[in-house]
Amino acid sequence: MSVTEEKTTPKWFKDAVVYQIYPRSFLDTNGDGIGDLNGITEKLDYLNDGTPNSLGIDAIWITPLYPSPQYDFGYDVMDYRGVDPQYGTMEDFDRLLREAHKRGIRIIMDMVPNHTSHLHPWFLESRSSKDNPKRDWYIWRPRPKGRKYPNNWLGIFGGRAWEWDNKTKEYYYHTSVPEQPDLNWRNPQVREAILSDMAFWLDKGVDGYRLDVINWTMKDKELKDNPHCIGRRPYDMQRHLYDKDQQEAVDVAKAMRELTDRYKDKILVGEVALDHSDPREAARYLGENGDGLHATFNFSFTYSRFGAERFKAEVSAWEEAVGKRGWPTYVLSNHDEIRHISRYAKGRWTIPRARVLAAMLLTLRGTPFLYYGEEIGMRNLWPKRSEILDPLGKRYWPFHPGRDGERTPMQWNGSKNAGFSTGEPWLRVHPNFRKINVDIQDKDPNSLLNLYRRLIWIRKENSALREGSYKEYPNSPTGIFSFFRQTHEQHLFTALNFTKERKSFTIDQANAGKAKIIFSEPEFGTKSLDAKGFEIPPYGILILEM
Repeated sequence: MSVTEEKTTPKWFKDAVVYQIYPRSFLDTNGDGIGDLNGITEKLDYLNDGTPNSLGIDAIWITPLYPSPQYDFGYDVMDYRGVDPQYGTMEDFDRLLREAHKRGIRIIMDMVPNHTSHLHPWFLESRSSKDNPKRDWYIWRPRPKGRKYPNNWLGIFGGRAWEWDNKTKEYYYHTSVPEQPDLNWRNPQVREAILSDMAFWLDKGVDGYRLDVINWTMKDKELKDNPHCIGRRPYDMQRHLYDKDQQEAVDVAKAMRELTDRYKDKILVGEVALDHSDPREAARYLGENGDGLHATFNFSFTYSRFGAERFKAEVSAWEEAVGKRGWPTYVLSNHDEIRHISRYAKGRWTIPRARVLAAMLLTLRGTPFLYYGEEIGMRNLWPKRSEILDPLGKRYWPFHPGRDGERTPMQWNGSKNAGFSTGEPWLRVHPNFRKINVDIQDKDPNSLLNLYRRLIWIRKENSALREGSYKEYPNSPTGIFSFFRQTHEQHLFTALNFTKERKSFTIDQANAGKAKIIFSEPEFGTKSLDAKGFEIPPYGILILEM
């Protein structure tokens, strides 16, 4: 492989459909109510057994599985080189990695570079005395004269971002909860330590990392106060100019890219956590020539209203922002956002909406990320206040219900606890599990699960859907999102009806004529159609080869 090829995004990632697993909630094999690594291994054939009877997943992103006291459910890491006993052992992980690779499934780890647990040995040393060698591994400041706190920064989960330490009589900084102190990335020893921990898993054979809140890693050197603005909660009443989004954070991303470029076919996908949806900021961390990440998440779909015109605009903005800097990604749901089927629910049109969204996600240019249970239409659970475990929900209920509702156990079948566990699940299973589960949908050829399967395997079979260029078709009727995907070998056209109305359609271009139907829903009943004039049913999906 040439140096140039090594520094571009690996082809496997451009071709891939990635499946996000929240391990606590996927499958529990030992009856303790918490999902585990052996549960993921047990379901690998469900994800991809090499045939269209499986989902056809190419890679799994597993949210943090490291030892953790679970104040933020794994994102407070005590040891970056271990496996939390509640998920299993390192031997279980090694087995998962081997079995996944046998099936052609890549494993993407979740790295948390911004902060650790307050019980991480690094922080225990840092907190032990002001002259400890690791004191500067975290951000400590004395109480300033004339004010109570070092500055006005606030924690994302509520309250001040500064926690007083009685032993050493100084404050330490935490972007999230006090049990998650932020690392000082201005200390080169911190950089080397995190990169070394990343190399540990890369040496094991993992295929890359999703990087948690990469844009939070660097703070203003002078810790200047954030200016005030109008917002609904205290954190939103500041413009976060100095506690994140510093240019030096891009340098952190570059250092991580330098590490992964020492290996073959590894991938880095950054979470650029924003207070608003700005694809240009997410794209700033990209570096197709080895000077940044291979990909970043664009969360614009998670903030979008349902409608063709809105989604068109978001795709256009993302395509422009990414340009030649990297490779696009698309996501509708994840562990931090309300599941999209619940966001866009509309009575009897809820499932048709979910189906057209699946088609959009799987036919756009870029790598799609699916969230576990999305393929069967799992809904958000709205927990009672007494059930809330998430620190965000505990702080802001009822203004923000927390993130427990999108993290409920996977619904495998209609048996007790949806087949997730023989014990008491760590979170309540959604009560609709007897109607919405894998077992029922596996047997129904028209189910949402089988739609995902068909579309993913169609994506595998058509190069234009995996790696072709994207060009929006400008003459679509209102409510239709349509676009071309093209390689030298193949020219495809996708039309998606985001309305409950039948729409007349014409592809007005020179080579339009008889077009082969690659996929249609509802079925058109023919293998081809006249591209000069046809109709798309309500929430219809149409993929044509021109």
